[in-house]
Amino acid sequence: MRSSTPRESSSGESAPRESTLGALRATGHVRLPVKAEIRRNLLGRLRSGEPRFPGILGFDETVLPHLERALLAGHDLVLLGERGQGKTRLIRTLVGLLDEWTPVVAGCEINDHPYAPVCVRCRRLAGELGDALPVEWKHRDDRYGEKLATPDTSVGDLIGDVDPIKVAEGRTLGDPETVHFGLVPRTNRGIFSINELPDLAERIQVALLNVLEERDVQVRGYALRLPLDVLLVASANPEDYTNRGRIITPLKDRFGAEIRTHYPLELDAELALIRQEADFADLAGLPAEVPDHMVEVIGRFTRLVRDSTAVDARSGVSARFALAGAETVAAGAVRRAALTGEEHAVARVCDLPAVVPSLMGKVEFEVSEEGREQEVLEHLLRRAVAETYRRTLGAADLTGLLDKFDSGESVESGELVPARELLRRTGQVPGLAKIMERLGMSGESPGQAAAAIEFALEGLFLTRRLSKDVAEGRSDGTATYRT
Repeated sequence: MRSSTPRESSSGESAPRESTLGALRATGHVRLPVKAEIRRNLLGRLRSGEPRFPGILGFDETVLPHLERALLAGHDLVLLGERGQGKTRLIRTLVGLLDEWTPVVAGCEINDHPYAPVCVRCRRLAGELGDALPVEWKHRDDRYGEKLATPDTSVGDLIGDVDPIKVAEGRTLGDPETVHFGLVPRTNRGIFSINELPDLAERIQVALLNVLEERDVQVRGYALRLPLDVLLVASANPEDYTNRGRIITPLKDRFGAEIRTHYPLELDAELALIRQEADFADLAGLPAEVPDHMVEVIGRFTRLVRDSTAVDARSGVSARFALAGAETVAAGAVRRAALTGEEHAVARVCDLPAVVPSLMGKVEFEVSEEGREQEVLEHLLRRAVAETYRRTLGAADLTGLLDKFDSGESVESGELVPARELLRRTGQVPGLAKIMERLGMSGESPGQAAAAIEFALEGLFLTRRLSKDVAEGRSDGTATYRT
């Protein structure tokens, strides 16, 4: 039986209070299959202009229209794309298209609807209790199931098997109530996702054929037919890359739609994704700021790596590459602040060298580039900095900064040089406010000013207007800028 204290959803809305079949009927509740429920709610959002898939960026004109058509058609579907394209994230947003609350028979393992129970137990209870059949309410977050396809996944995991404990309790092997239901039946009247479907052994994929076509399950030799009500969604990498398995032809034929995903097509979408997903707002209790120009460098770097002929294009470069890069830069700023006593941690160019070794394992290179992996990434990172510099400060008047070097002076910077110390070494820079404005910095903190100056110095070096000496054998970004 459900608790007498109604549960609250994440939006603060309590579950309905009806606790019996008779009370539910009195409300005029209408039972809808899960695909019809999703279709109704999706149409409502389309008409109202509400976001249909919150948090999904860069797919508005490409992937999402295909997904909406598939859902409106009531199709089970496969999302096909390289790693790190947001397939799982997109699948999980489908939960938001379910009703906030739905009634189920209290205690049912497979979420039977009180109007039409399908399992042996619930049919028996419905016959015995009638309108007194107990009802509880399930939140939409609890109507989503997910399984990562692994070689050791069994039919019992997905569909079900005989429960030896129930047999030991005295039930006979022929009793359908001795069945322990798998993940798919337990997500009845909800959404079930299988990630990396080709990794599922072919003999296990066969077990899904009935689920997709006949909408029922078969457990060993039982005369058991459960008309499941489920939206089945799968993700997969292109077969020509994984080579670890394939989706068997009869199973592919039963999916109603195959939808291709992709990496962000535009730089703006890449940057928006980094800002949305990267966790650098509060590291170790110390707020870290990653200025817009540093986020842009990471975004451009990611795109250059994806497009590089030195990288295996079939493997892809995950969005996690960019997120990990941004978080590494933020962590460098936090580390500097902790070691030097800075109050405000702001990421600077000197934090970028640490990105290359930390991200190297996320990229698969062509065989011909063996031994040159770090060199390739360092080159692409310099290109990303240069491209960002040309866009932001390429047309800026930097004579006020260049004049500092006319008399042969130099400026040394590095990962452990505090912002105030860098500003002291640089001295007053005419036009610094304009530089910061071009970089989108509205504050006046020493950390922001130091980040702007260091980025300008690096850009002047990359455009060959300054020289730069890097300390040998050090990886902390220590460098001396001079004419």
